[in-house]
Amino acid sequence: MSGKTTKTVLPAVAMTAVSMVLTLAVVLMWLGTAVPWLVALVVGLGIDGGWLATLAYERRLAAQGDHSRVVTAVGWVFGLIATGFLVAHALTTEASAAWLAVAWLPIAAKALWLVHGLWERTALTAAALDAIRGIQQEARDEAAVARARLRAEATSEETRLTAVTGAGARVARVQARTAKTLAGAWSTLEEARQGEDTSRALTSVTSRVTPGVTPRWELPVWGPVEQVPALESAPPALTDDELDALVDRIRTSQTPALSYREMATRFRAAGHSASEVRLRAAWKRVA
Repeated sequence: MSGKTTKTVLPAVAMTAVSMVLTLAVVLMWLGTAVPWLVALVVGLGIDGGWLATLAYERRLAAQGDHSRVVTAVGWVFGLIATGFLVAHALTTEASAAWLAVAWLPIAAKALWLVHGLWERTALTAAALDAIRGIQQEARDEAAVARARLRAEATSEETRLTAVTGAGARVARVQARTAKTLAGAWSTLEEARQGEDTSRALTSVTSRVTPGVTPRWELPVWGPVEQVPALESAPPALTDDELDALVDRIRTSQTPALSYREMATRFRAAGHSASEVRLRAAWKRVA
């Protein structure tokens, strides 16, 4: 019997012994006045013996990993009979409160044996308990590592967002100052352009380009500008057949036929355009 099992079996054994002694004493005191004491003794021993026999058989079945509802029911019947004797004796004696206080001991003893049986059916070996503790500790370690990783990622993300926000705020402030400065400069330029003496002052410090014509100087205006016309599109690319015919004509324009390098030089000197890959592919097809 292990130390852990002793924690539940000793209280059950002690309460069972006390219940049997009380039952035997009550039967002798209560029935001894009505029947011969030997008969009362036989009745008391019969109740305790039947209870003890069913308990022993029930414990044997539990040790084998088995269970019998009939044996358990018989054991509870003996316990109820013992409790009934204690209650009946308590109700017929003067100190009824004291006897009623101990009348529940047989039922309590059976309950303790039930708890002990449940303890045994759910008991685990030391190796299994160590394995369970190891699994629980591993799960706690993984959870702690996951929490630490999440906290670290949240902290780094917060730091990154703070840095990005600060940089964006600095850029916005610089842009605001630049826009303010530029607006002030253009405002000053517009005031100078609209001034009455601006053109006369600028004309007085320059020489006339055409005799008899006074040049008029205008300051630049901040506003929309004319769109620059788009460049002319490139000539359409040569097809493979056209490219092959052109390469063959340049190659055979001289006897003996030109090499690829000489042909490519004359091809581009004539103003034609084609990629090196297409030009070499055409050369292979016609050469």
